[in-house]
Amino acid sequence: MSAFVKHISDADFKDVVINSDKPVLVDFWAEWCGPCRAIAPVLDELAEEMADDIQVVKVNVDDNQAVAGAMRIRSIPTLIVFKNGKAVANHSGAVGMAQLKNFVAQAI
Repeated sequence: MSAFVKHISDADFKDVVINSDKPVLVDFWAEWCGPCRAIAPVLDELAEEMADDIQVVKVNVDDNQAVAGAMRIRSIPTLIVFKNGKAVANHSGAVGMAQLKNFVAQAI
């Protein structure tokens, strides 16, 4: 895992995501999810490339069901961009780097 991607929990979601000064890309995932594992290196690369513009965090839906439920996560991986404390874009399913950069750029 990249030093640029932070794993967070239900307990710190508000502080890390909602109260963030910069946009946050949240990856809702689970260890048993193949597509989640496939997208992980892409998220690591994006987090490093865009560290000045966006923070990337991961929320394990098995361990953090309160946030996953509140966000109405129905499939994983689900990516949600938060800006100024509000969800502004979401995408379900694995994506490549070009698609991910485009998704984030449009949201921020």
